[in-house]
Amino acid sequence: MKRIAIIGSSGGNLYNLGGKHPQQLLEEIEKQAESAGISITAVQFIAANESMDAIKETTEAAIWEKNEQGMHPGKSNLLIDINERTKEIDQAIAKQIRAGDIDGLIVMSGDPEGANLNALSAAAETKIPIVGTGGTSMAAIASMGCRVISTSGTTGTTNRTRAVSFITSLSKEFQLTYRPILGSGDRELSNGSGLRNISIRGIMMASLPGFIALALVLALSKIPGLGALGDVFDVLLGALPVMIAVIAAKQISELDEVSIVAGVIAGILSVDGGIIGGLVGGILAGLTVRLLFRKFVEWRFPMTTVNIGAGGISGLIAGLLVFYLIAPVALYIGDGIKWLLETTIAFNPIVAGAIAGILIWPAIIGGIYHAAILPIVLLDMEQTGNSFLGAVDMVGLVMVAAGINLANIIKPREKSEAAVAAPGFAINMGFGTFVESAYPFMFSSKWIFGGALLSAGIGGALVGFFDIRGTAYVPTFTAPLLANNPAGFIIAMLVPCVLAFIITLTVNLIQRK
Repeated sequence: MKRIAIIGSSGGNLYNLGGKHPQQLLEEIEKQAESAGISITAVQFIAANESMDAIKETTEAAIWEKNEQGMHPGKSNLLIDINERTKEIDQAIAKQIRAGDIDGLIVMSGDPEGANLNALSAAAETKIPIVGTGGTSMAAIASMGCRVISTSGTTGTTNRTRAVSFITSLSKEFQLTYRPILGSGDRELSNGSGLRNISIRGIMMASLPGFIALALVLALSKIPGLGALGDVFDVLLGALPVMIAVIAAKQISELDEVSIVAGVIAGILSVDGGIIGGLVGGILAGLTVRLLFRKFVEWRFPMTTVNIGAGGISGLIAGLLVFYLIAPVALYIGDGIKWLLETTIAFNPIVAGAIAGILIWPAIIGGIYHAAILPIVLLDMEQTGNSFLGAVDMVGLVMVAAGINLANIIKPREKSEAAVAAPGFAINMGFGTFVESAYPFMFSSKWIFGGALLSAGIGGALVGFFDIRGTAYVPTFTAPLLANNPAGFIIAMLVPCVLAFIITLTVNLIQRK
Protein backbone atom coordinates (compact mmCIF):
# COMPACT_ATOMS: atom_id res chain seq x y z
CA MET A 1 0.00 0.00 0.00
CA LYS A 2 1.27 3.43 -0.93
CA ARG A 3 1.45 6.02 1.84
CA ILE A 4 0.95 9.75 1.52
CA ALA A 5 0.82 12.84 3.73
CA ILE A 6 -1.46 15.86 3.57
CA ILE A 7 0.07 19.22 4.39
CA GLY A 8 -1.00 22.85 4.04
CA SER A 9 -3.68 25.13 5.35
CA SER A 10 -7.24 26.33 4.87
CA GLY A 11 -5.73 29.13 2.76
CA GLY A 12 -7.27 32.21 1.22
CA ASN A 13 -9.49 31.34 -1.72
CA LEU A 14 -9.53 27.71 -0.55
CA TYR A 15 -11.15 28.84 2.70
CA ASN A 16 -14.25 29.93 0.81
CA LEU A 17 -14.35 26.75 -1.30
CA GLY A 18 -14.29 24.10 1.42
CA GLY A 19 -11.25 25.01 3.51
CA LYS A 20 -13.38 26.37 6.33
CA HIS A 21 -14.77 22.85 6.78
CA PRO A 22 -11.50 20.97 7.34
CA GLN A 23 -13.10 17.75 8.54
CA GLN A 24 -15.19 17.40 5.38
CA LEU A 25 -12.21 18.32 3.21
CA LEU A 26 -9.86 15.81 4.82
CA GLU A 27 -12.45 13.03 5.04
CA GLU A 28 -13.24 13.44 1.34
CA ILE A 29 -9.55 12.97 0.49
CA GLU A 30 -9.36 9.98 2.83
CA LYS A 31 -12.41 8.35 1.22
CA GLN A 32 -11.00 8.75 -2.28
CA ALA A 33 -7.55 7.55 -1.14
CA GLU A 34 -9.02 4.39 0.36
CA SER A 35 -10.74 3.67 -2.95
CA ALA A 36 -7.31 3.69 -4.62
CA GLY A 37 -5.63 1.63 -1.92
CA ILE A 38 -3.62 4.61 -0.67
CA SER A 39 -3.04 5.16 3.05
CA ILE A 40 -2.82 8.62 4.63
CA THR A 41 0.13 8.31 7.01
CA ALA A 42 0.51 11.87 8.27
CA VAL A 43 -1.43 15.14 8.30
CA GLN A 44 -0.35 18.69 9.05
CA PHE A 45 -3.27 20.91 8.08
CA ILE A 46 -3.63 24.36 9.67
CA ALA A 47 -7.31 25.30 9.80
CA ALA A 48 -7.88 28.98 10.53
CA ASN A 49 -11.26 30.44 11.47
CA GLU A 50 -11.06 32.99 8.63
CA SER A 51 -9.48 33.34 5.21
CA MET A 52 -5.72 33.78 5.37
CA ASP A 53 -6.07 36.60 2.87
CA ALA A 54 -7.29 38.63 5.84
CA ILE A 55 -5.05 37.08 8.49
CA LYS A 56 -4.54 38.97 11.79
CA GLU A 57 -2.61 38.38 15.00
CA THR A 58 -5.87 37.53 16.73
CA THR A 59 -6.83 34.87 14.16
CA GLU A 60 -7.47 31.52 15.81
CA ALA A 61 -6.51 28.23 14.22
CA ALA A 62 -6.18 24.52 14.96
CA ILE A 63 -3.78 21.94 13.58
CA TRP A 64 -5.27 18.76 12.17
CA GLU A 65 -3.03 15.73 12.73
CA LYS A 66 -3.12 11.97 12.09
CA ASN A 67 -2.47 9.25 14.65
CA GLU A 68 -3.71 5.74 15.43
CA GLN A 69 -7.20 7.10 16.22
CA GLY A 70 -7.47 8.88 12.91
CA MET A 71 -7.47 12.54 11.83
CA HIS A 72 -8.35 15.04 14.53
CA PRO A 73 -7.80 18.73 15.38
CA GLY A 74 -5.62 19.99 18.17
CA LYS A 75 -6.74 22.67 20.60
CA SER A 76 -7.74 25.92 18.89
CA ASN A 77 -5.35 28.78 19.66
CA LEU A 78 -3.96 31.97 18.18
CA LEU A 79 -2.19 31.27 14.92
CA ILE A 80 1.09 32.62 16.25
CA ASP A 81 0.89 30.33 19.29
CA ILE A 82 0.64 27.07 17.36
CA ASN A 83 3.90 27.59 15.50
CA GLU A 84 5.89 25.28 17.76
CA ARG A 85 3.54 22.36 17.20
CA THR A 86 3.50 23.14 13.49
CA LYS A 87 7.30 22.86 13.34
CA GLU A 88 7.28 19.57 15.28
CA ILE A 89 4.85 17.96 12.83
CA ASP A 90 6.73 19.40 9.85
CA GLN A 91 10.01 17.89 11.09
CA ALA A 92 8.34 14.54 11.83
CA ILE A 93 6.89 14.36 8.30
CA ALA A 94 10.29 15.29 6.82
CA LYS A 95 11.86 12.45 8.80
CA GLN A 96 9.25 10.00 7.51
CA ILE A 97 9.84 11.12 3.92
CA ARG A 98 13.61 10.61 4.18
CA ALA A 99 13.04 7.21 5.80
CA GLY A 100 10.89 6.14 2.84
CA ASP A 101 7.71 5.91 4.91
CA ILE A 102 5.86 8.47 2.78
CA ASP A 103 5.54 7.96 -0.97
CA GLY A 104 3.74 11.16 -1.97
CA LEU A 105 2.36 14.50 -0.79
CA ILE A 106 -0.91 16.39 -1.14
CA VAL A 107 -0.32 20.10 -0.58
CA MET A 108 -3.13 22.61 -0.22
CA SER A 109 -2.25 26.28 0.20
CA GLY A 110 1.12 25.25 1.58
CA ASP A 111 3.81 27.46 3.10
CA PRO A 112 7.13 26.32 1.55
CA GLU A 113 9.13 28.99 3.38
CA GLY A 114 7.64 28.41 6.82
CA ALA A 115 5.22 25.79 8.14
CA ASN A 116 6.04 23.20 5.44
CA LEU A 117 9.71 24.00 4.77
CA ASN A 118 11.22 20.79 6.21
CA ALA A 119 8.71 18.41 4.64
CA LEU A 120 9.01 20.01 1.21
CA SER A 121 12.80 20.09 1.42
CA ALA A 122 12.75 16.35 2.12
CA ALA A 123 10.34 15.86 -0.77
CA ALA A 124 12.71 17.76 -3.08
CA GLU A 125 15.60 15.51 -2.02
CA THR A 126 13.69 12.23 -2.46
CA LYS A 127 11.71 13.33 -5.54
CA ILE A 128 8.46 11.87 -4.27
CA PRO A 129 5.43 12.99 -6.34
CA ILE A 130 3.48 16.04 -5.17
CA VAL A 131 -0.04 17.15 -6.10
CA GLY A 132 -1.82 20.20 -4.81
CA THR A 133 -3.68 23.47 -5.17
CA GLY A 134 -2.74 27.09 -4.61
CA GLY A 135 -1.15 28.84 -7.55
CA THR A 136 1.49 30.89 -5.70
CA SER A 137 2.54 28.22 -3.23
CA MET A 138 2.69 25.43 -5.82
CA ALA A 139 4.90 27.58 -8.07
CA ALA A 140 7.27 28.16 -5.14
CA ILE A 141 7.26 24.43 -4.34
CA ALA A 142 8.18 23.57 -7.92
CA SER A 143 11.01 26.14 -7.80
CA MET A 144 12.47 24.28 -4.79
CA GLY A 145 13.12 21.28 -7.03
CA CYS A 146 10.08 19.28 -5.87
CA ARG A 147 8.54 16.86 -8.37
CA VAL A 148 5.07 18.36 -8.84
CA ILE A 149 3.02 16.03 -11.04
CA SER A 150 -0.29 17.91 -10.85
CA THR A 151 -1.23 21.41 -9.77
CA SER A 152 -4.29 23.59 -10.02
CA GLY A 153 -5.92 26.68 -8.67
CA THR A 154 -8.90 26.42 -6.34
CA THR A 155 -11.40 28.56 -8.28
CA GLY A 156 -14.47 26.58 -9.28
CA THR A 157 -13.48 23.48 -7.29
CA THR A 158 -15.11 21.63 -4.40
CA ASN A 159 -13.78 19.32 -1.70
CA ARG A 160 -14.88 16.31 -3.73
CA THR A 161 -13.53 17.41 -7.10
CA ARG A 162 -10.18 18.38 -5.58
CA ALA A 163 -9.92 15.03 -3.79
CA VAL A 164 -10.73 13.11 -6.97
CA SER A 165 -8.13 15.11 -8.88
CA PHE A 166 -5.43 14.51 -6.25
CA ILE A 167 -6.00 10.77 -6.01
CA THR A 168 -6.37 10.31 -9.77
CA SER A 169 -2.94 11.83 -10.35
CA LEU A 170 -1.30 9.90 -7.52
CA SER A 171 -2.88 6.58 -8.48
CA LYS A 172 -1.59 6.94 -12.04
CA GLU A 173 1.85 7.77 -10.68
CA PHE A 174 1.74 4.72 -8.39
CA GLN A 175 0.13 2.56 -11.13
CA LEU A 176 -2.86 1.76 -8.94
CA THR A 177 -6.42 1.08 -10.01
CA TYR A 178 -8.63 3.93 -8.79
CA ARG A 179 -12.39 4.06 -9.07
CA PRO A 180 -13.56 7.51 -7.92
CA ILE A 181 -16.24 7.53 -5.27
CA LEU A 182 -18.87 9.95 -6.55
CA GLY A 183 -21.72 8.94 -4.26
CA SER A 184 -22.52 9.69 -0.65
CA GLY A 185 -23.77 7.74 2.32
CA ASP A 186 -25.36 4.39 1.46
CA ARG A 187 -25.66 5.35 -2.21
CA GLU A 188 -21.97 5.37 -2.91
CA LEU A 189 -21.13 4.34 -6.44
CA SER A 190 -17.64 3.68 -7.61
CA ASN A 191 -17.32 3.89 -11.36
CA GLY A 192 -20.26 3.75 -13.74
CA SER A 193 -22.33 5.91 -16.03
CA GLY A 194 -24.84 7.01 -13.39
CA LEU A 195 -27.78 5.18 -15.01
CA ARG A 196 -28.42 3.39 -11.72
CA ASN A 197 -29.06 6.76 -10.10
CA ILE A 198 -31.99 7.64 -12.36
CA SER A 199 -35.13 7.63 -10.21
CA ILE A 200 -38.20 9.45 -11.51
CA ARG A 201 -39.80 8.97 -8.11
CA GLY A 202 -36.82 10.52 -6.30
CA ILE A 203 -36.65 13.47 -8.68
CA MET A 204 -40.38 14.20 -8.45
CA MET A 205 -40.47 13.88 -4.67
CA ALA A 206 -37.55 16.29 -4.34
CA SER A 207 -39.31 18.72 -6.72
CA LEU A 208 -42.57 18.73 -4.78
CA PRO A 209 -41.79 21.84 -2.67
CA GLY A 210 -41.60 23.89 -5.87
CA PHE A 211 -45.07 22.81 -6.92
CA ILE A 212 -46.45 23.57 -3.45
CA ALA A 213 -44.92 27.05 -3.71
CA LEU A 214 -46.69 27.42 -7.05
CA ALA A 215 -50.02 26.43 -5.47
CA LEU A 216 -49.51 28.89 -2.59
CA VAL A 217 -48.82 31.77 -4.96
CA LEU A 218 -51.90 30.84 -6.99
CA ALA A 219 -54.06 30.90 -3.85
CA LEU A 220 -52.63 34.23 -2.67
CA SER A 221 -53.17 35.78 -6.10
CA LYS A 222 -56.92 35.25 -5.66
CA ILE A 223 -57.03 37.45 -2.55
CA PRO A 224 -58.31 40.97 -3.33
CA GLY A 225 -55.37 43.33 -3.65
CA LEU A 226 -52.86 40.56 -4.40
CA GLY A 227 -53.77 40.02 -8.03
CA ALA A 228 -50.28 41.15 -9.06
CA LEU A 229 -49.02 37.80 -7.77
CA GLY A 230 -50.43 36.32 -10.97
CA ASP A 231 -47.22 37.49 -12.65
CA VAL A 232 -45.20 35.68 -9.96
CA PHE A 233 -47.22 32.54 -10.70
CA ASP A 234 -46.26 32.77 -14.38
CA VAL A 235 -42.57 33.17 -13.51
CA LEU A 236 -42.66 30.17 -11.16
CA LEU A 237 -44.50 28.15 -13.77
CA GLY A 238 -41.73 28.78 -16.27
CA ALA A 239 -39.07 27.91 -13.67
CA LEU A 240 -40.42 24.42 -12.89
CA PRO A 241 -38.48 22.68 -15.71
CA VAL A 242 -35.27 24.36 -14.49
CA MET A 243 -35.87 23.18 -10.93
CA ILE A 244 -36.53 19.60 -12.04
CA ALA A 245 -33.48 19.64 -14.33
CA VAL A 246 -31.22 20.78 -11.48
CA ILE A 247 -32.52 18.10 -9.11
CA ALA A 248 -32.20 15.39 -11.76
CA ALA A 249 -28.65 16.41 -12.71
CA LYS A 250 -27.51 16.55 -9.09
CA GLN A 251 -29.04 13.21 -8.09
CA ILE A 252 -27.63 11.40 -11.11
CA SER A 253 -24.11 12.85 -11.24
CA GLU A 254 -23.62 13.39 -7.46
CA LEU A 255 -21.06 16.10 -8.20
CA ASP A 256 -22.60 18.91 -6.16
CA GLU A 257 -21.99 22.40 -7.59
CA VAL A 258 -20.70 21.15 -10.94
CA SER A 259 -23.92 19.23 -11.60
CA ILE A 260 -26.06 22.13 -10.37
CA VAL A 261 -24.52 24.42 -13.00
CA ALA A 262 -25.07 21.77 -15.69
CA GLY A 263 -28.67 21.30 -14.54
CA VAL A 264 -29.42 25.03 -14.61
CA ILE A 265 -28.07 25.43 -18.14
CA ALA A 266 -29.92 22.33 -19.38
CA GLY A 267 -33.12 23.39 -17.58
CA ILE A 268 -33.15 26.88 -19.06
CA LEU A 269 -32.81 25.41 -22.54
CA SER A 270 -35.53 22.83 -21.78
CA VAL A 271 -38.36 25.11 -20.62
CA ASP A 272 -40.24 24.78 -23.91
CA GLY A 273 -40.61 21.06 -23.19
CA GLY A 274 -42.40 21.60 -19.87
CA ILE A 275 -41.51 19.51 -16.84
CA ILE A 276 -40.95 16.41 -18.98
CA GLY A 277 -38.45 18.42 -21.04
CA GLY A 278 -36.77 19.61 -17.84
CA LEU A 279 -36.67 16.04 -16.55
CA VAL A 280 -35.06 14.73 -19.74
CA GLY A 281 -32.62 17.66 -19.89
CA GLY A 282 -31.59 17.14 -16.26
CA ILE A 283 -31.06 13.41 -16.71
CA LEU A 284 -28.93 13.98 -19.81
CA ALA A 285 -26.95 16.71 -18.03
CA GLY A 286 -26.33 14.45 -15.03
CA LEU A 287 -25.08 11.58 -17.17
CA THR A 288 -22.93 13.86 -19.33
CA VAL A 289 -21.33 15.82 -16.51
CA ARG A 290 -20.39 12.58 -14.78
CA LEU A 291 -18.74 11.28 -17.96
CA LEU A 292 -16.91 14.51 -18.86
CA PHE A 293 -15.74 15.08 -15.31
CA ARG A 294 -14.10 11.67 -15.19
CA LYS A 295 -12.53 12.06 -18.63
CA PHE A 296 -11.17 15.54 -17.90
CA VAL A 297 -9.63 14.31 -14.66
CA GLU A 298 -8.07 11.32 -16.45
CA TRP A 299 -6.60 13.71 -19.03
CA ARG A 300 -5.08 15.71 -16.15
CA PHE A 301 -6.83 18.97 -16.91
CA PRO A 302 -6.42 21.60 -14.15
CA MET A 303 -9.20 21.15 -11.60
CA THR A 304 -10.66 24.59 -12.28
CA THR A 305 -10.93 23.69 -15.96
CA VAL A 306 -12.44 20.31 -15.08
CA ASN A 307 -15.26 21.92 -13.10
CA ILE A 308 -15.94 24.77 -15.51
CA GLY A 309 -15.67 22.57 -18.58
CA ALA A 310 -17.67 19.62 -17.25
CA GLY A 311 -20.48 21.77 -15.84
CA GLY A 312 -20.78 24.19 -18.74
CA ILE A 313 -20.31 21.78 -21.64
CA SER A 314 -22.58 19.11 -20.13
CA GLY A 315 -25.37 21.62 -19.60
CA LEU A 316 -25.05 22.87 -23.14
CA ILE A 317 -25.02 19.40 -24.72
CA ALA A 318 -28.09 18.25 -22.79
CA GLY A 319 -29.92 21.57 -23.14
CA LEU A 320 -29.36 21.89 -26.88
CA LEU A 321 -30.55 18.32 -27.47
CA VAL A 322 -33.79 19.09 -25.66
CA PHE A 323 -34.13 22.57 -27.19
CA TYR A 324 -33.87 21.40 -30.80
CA LEU A 325 -35.03 17.77 -30.72
CA ILE A 326 -36.78 16.63 -27.55
CA ALA A 327 -38.80 19.65 -26.33
CA PRO A 328 -41.65 19.35 -28.89
CA VAL A 329 -42.01 15.61 -28.20
CA ALA A 330 -41.84 16.12 -24.42
CA LEU A 331 -44.46 18.87 -24.55
CA TYR A 332 -46.70 16.69 -26.73
CA ILE A 333 -46.43 13.77 -24.28
CA GLY A 334 -47.13 15.99 -21.27
CA ASP A 335 -50.14 17.61 -22.92
CA GLY A 336 -51.35 14.16 -23.99
CA ILE A 337 -51.23 12.81 -20.43
CA LYS A 338 -53.09 15.86 -19.13
CA TRP A 339 -55.68 15.62 -21.93
CA LEU A 340 -56.26 11.92 -21.19
CA LEU A 341 -56.73 12.67 -17.49
CA GLU A 342 -59.14 15.53 -18.13
CA THR A 343 -61.09 13.49 -20.71
CA THR A 344 -61.49 10.62 -18.25
CA ILE A 345 -62.68 12.97 -15.53
CA ALA A 346 -65.05 14.80 -17.86
CA PHE A 347 -66.67 11.53 -18.98
CA ASN A 348 -67.97 10.86 -15.45
CA PRO A 349 -66.21 12.84 -12.73
CA ILE A 350 -68.00 11.12 -9.83
CA VAL A 351 -67.11 7.62 -10.99
CA ALA A 352 -63.57 8.72 -11.88
CA GLY A 353 -63.11 10.23 -8.43
CA ALA A 354 -64.55 7.17 -6.67
CA ILE A 355 -62.28 4.78 -8.58
CA ALA A 356 -59.25 6.99 -7.92
CA GLY A 357 -60.13 7.16 -4.22
CA ILE A 358 -60.52 3.38 -3.89
CA LEU A 359 -57.33 2.61 -5.79
CA ILE A 360 -55.14 5.24 -4.17
CA TRP A 361 -54.58 3.21 -0.98
CA PRO A 362 -53.45 0.04 -2.82
CA ALA A 363 -51.29 2.28 -5.03
CA ILE A 364 -49.39 3.84 -2.13
CA ILE A 365 -49.11 0.54 -0.24
CA GLY A 366 -47.75 -1.14 -3.37
CA GLY A 367 -45.25 1.64 -4.07
CA ILE A 368 -47.01 2.73 -7.28
CA TYR A 369 -48.19 6.11 -6.00
CA HIS A 370 -44.86 7.94 -5.88
CA ALA A 371 -43.58 6.27 -9.03
CA ALA A 372 -46.64 6.77 -11.26
CA ILE A 373 -49.41 8.87 -9.71
CA LEU A 374 -47.28 11.68 -8.22
CA PRO A 375 -45.67 12.54 -11.58
CA ILE A 376 -49.17 12.80 -13.09
CA VAL A 377 -50.24 15.05 -10.22
CA LEU A 378 -47.26 17.31 -10.86
CA LEU A 379 -47.94 17.36 -14.60
CA ASP A 380 -51.49 18.48 -13.83
CA MET A 381 -50.23 21.13 -11.39
CA GLU A 382 -47.81 22.45 -14.00
CA GLN A 383 -50.72 23.98 -15.88
CA THR A 384 -53.12 25.12 -13.16
CA GLY A 385 -51.24 25.03 -9.85
CA ASN A 386 -53.53 22.32 -8.45
CA SER A 387 -54.75 18.89 -9.48
CA PHE A 388 -57.76 16.55 -9.48
CA LEU A 389 -55.62 13.64 -8.24
CA GLY A 390 -53.97 16.01 -5.75
CA ALA A 391 -57.39 16.64 -4.25
CA VAL A 392 -58.10 12.88 -4.18
CA ASP A 393 -54.77 12.45 -2.37
CA MET A 394 -55.84 14.85 0.35
CA VAL A 395 -59.34 13.46 0.89
CA GLY A 396 -58.64 9.79 0.20
CA LEU A 397 -55.30 9.37 1.95
CA VAL A 398 -54.59 12.20 4.38
CA MET A 399 -58.10 12.72 5.76
CA VAL A 400 -58.88 9.00 5.94
CA ALA A 401 -55.61 8.39 7.80
CA ALA A 402 -56.48 11.28 10.14
CA GLY A 403 -59.90 9.74 10.86
CA ILE A 404 -58.36 6.33 11.61
CA ASN A 405 -55.72 7.85 13.88
CA LEU A 406 -58.25 10.02 15.71
CA ALA A 407 -60.43 7.00 16.49
CA ASN A 408 -57.42 5.19 17.92
CA ILE A 409 -56.60 8.18 20.10
CA ILE A 410 -60.11 8.34 21.56
CA LYS A 411 -60.94 4.60 21.81
CA PRO A 412 -57.94 2.41 21.01
CA ARG A 413 -58.15 -1.35 21.23
CA GLU A 414 -55.11 -1.21 23.50
CA LYS A 415 -53.85 1.80 25.42
CA SER A 416 -50.45 1.64 23.71
CA GLU A 417 -52.08 2.27 20.32
CA ALA A 418 -53.10 5.79 21.34
CA ALA A 419 -49.44 6.74 21.71
CA VAL A 420 -48.80 5.47 18.19
CA ALA A 421 -51.82 7.24 16.66
CA ALA A 422 -51.31 10.67 18.28
CA PRO A 423 -48.18 11.79 16.39
CA GLY A 424 -49.62 10.37 13.15
CA PHE A 425 -52.80 12.40 13.55
CA ALA A 426 -50.82 15.55 14.35
CA ILE A 427 -48.73 15.16 11.18
CA ASN A 428 -51.79 14.32 9.07
CA MET A 429 -53.54 17.50 10.16
CA GLY A 430 -50.52 19.76 10.53
CA PHE A 431 -48.58 18.84 7.41
CA GLY A 432 -50.92 16.93 5.09
CA THR A 433 -48.68 13.85 4.87
CA PHE A 434 -47.54 10.68 6.73
CA VAL A 435 -50.54 8.57 5.71
CA GLU A 436 -48.38 5.54 6.51
CA SER A 437 -49.20 6.22 10.16
CA ALA A 438 -52.55 4.45 9.58
CA TYR A 439 -50.90 1.25 8.29
CA PRO A 440 -50.64 -0.55 11.68
CA PHE A 441 -54.38 -0.20 12.25
CA MET A 442 -55.37 -1.00 8.67
CA PHE A 443 -53.17 -4.09 8.48
CA SER A 444 -54.38 -5.41 11.82
CA SER A 445 -58.08 -5.34 10.84
CA LYS A 446 -59.66 -6.10 7.49
CA TRP A 447 -62.70 -4.06 8.61
CA ILE A 448 -60.61 -0.94 9.17
CA PHE A 449 -58.83 -1.56 5.87
CA GLY A 450 -62.16 -1.94 4.08
CA GLY A 451 -63.45 1.17 5.84
CA ALA A 452 -60.45 3.11 4.59
CA LEU A 453 -61.16 2.05 0.99
CA LEU A 454 -64.86 2.90 1.33
CA SER A 455 -64.13 6.31 2.88
CA ALA A 456 -61.53 7.13 0.25
CA GLY A 457 -63.91 6.10 -2.54
CA ILE A 458 -66.65 8.36 -1.19
CA GLY A 459 -64.16 11.20 -0.76
CA GLY A 460 -62.98 10.76 -4.35
CA ALA A 461 -66.60 10.75 -5.59
CA LEU A 462 -67.17 14.06 -3.77
CA VAL A 463 -64.06 15.49 -5.44
CA GLY A 464 -65.59 14.56 -8.78
CA PHE A 465 -69.03 15.85 -7.80
CA PHE A 466 -67.69 19.29 -6.81
CA ASP A 467 -65.13 19.26 -9.67
CA ILE A 468 -62.31 20.04 -7.24
CA ARG A 469 -58.67 20.73 -8.07
CA GLY A 470 -56.42 20.80 -5.01
CA THR A 471 -53.25 19.45 -3.42
CA ALA A 472 -51.95 17.49 -0.44
CA TYR A 473 -48.63 18.00 1.41
CA VAL A 474 -49.91 21.21 3.02
CA PRO A 475 -51.59 21.76 6.41
CA THR A 476 -55.19 20.53 6.16
CA PHE A 477 -56.65 23.86 7.27
CA THR A 478 -54.90 25.61 4.38
CA ALA A 479 -55.70 22.99 1.71
CA PRO A 480 -59.15 24.45 0.84
CA LEU A 481 -57.55 27.85 0.24
CA LEU A 482 -55.39 26.31 -2.49
CA ALA A 483 -58.33 24.65 -4.24
CA ASN A 484 -60.54 25.95 -7.02
CA ASN A 485 -63.66 25.18 -4.90
CA PRO A 486 -62.86 25.79 -1.21
CA ALA A 487 -66.36 25.05 0.12
CA GLY A 488 -66.64 21.83 -1.88
CA PHE A 489 -63.16 20.77 -0.77
CA ILE A 490 -64.05 21.26 2.90
CA ILE A 491 -67.05 18.94 2.50
CA ALA A 492 -65.01 16.42 0.52
CA MET A 493 -62.36 16.42 3.28
CA LEU A 494 -64.72 16.16 6.24
CA VAL A 495 -66.97 13.36 4.98
CA PRO A 496 -64.28 10.65 4.48
CA CYS A 497 -62.50 11.70 7.67
CA VAL A 498 -65.68 11.36 9.74
CA LEU A 499 -66.66 8.11 8.01
CA ALA A 500 -63.22 6.54 8.58
CA PHE A 501 -63.38 7.73 12.20
CA ILE A 502 -66.82 6.14 12.79
CA ILE A 503 -65.88 2.82 11.15
CA THR A 504 -62.60 2.54 13.06
CA LEU A 505 -64.21 3.58 16.34
CA THR A 506 -66.96 0.98 15.89
CA VAL A 507 -64.46 -1.79 15.07
CA ASN A 508 -62.35 -0.86 18.11
CA LEU A 509 -65.35 -0.89 20.45
CA ILE A 510 -66.51 -4.29 19.19
CA GLN A 511 -63.03 -5.80 19.46
CA ARG A 512 -62.54 -4.38 22.94
CA LYS A 513 -65.73 -6.07 24.09
